[in-house]
Amino acid sequence: MKVYLLSLGAGLLVGIVYSLLNVRSPAPPVIALVGLLGILVGEQILPLAKSLWTKEPAAISWFHQIKPHIFGHLPKGSIDIAHQAKAEERS
Repeated sequence: MKVYLLSLGAGLLVGIVYSLLNVRSPAPPVIALVGLLGILVGEQILPLAKSLWTKEPAAISWFHQIKPHIFGHLPKGSIDIAHQAKAEERS
């Protein structure tokens, strides 16, 4: 239930910001996508700040926390897809 209330609060905050910027909701696709990118990047500010605070190199935080979260698991190519298809056929 707590997550739902936090989500509602975040939505209200975004609605207020949209109103201040005179952006209609739902936002035009480009504005919405830029907003989603901002959400993804914004989620990573605290983990990056924590790693810098503990004197961990930023590159380690980038490779282990930020890059996988923002970009997801990228496909490795057609060879990987073929191996994955074969593994799915076996199971």
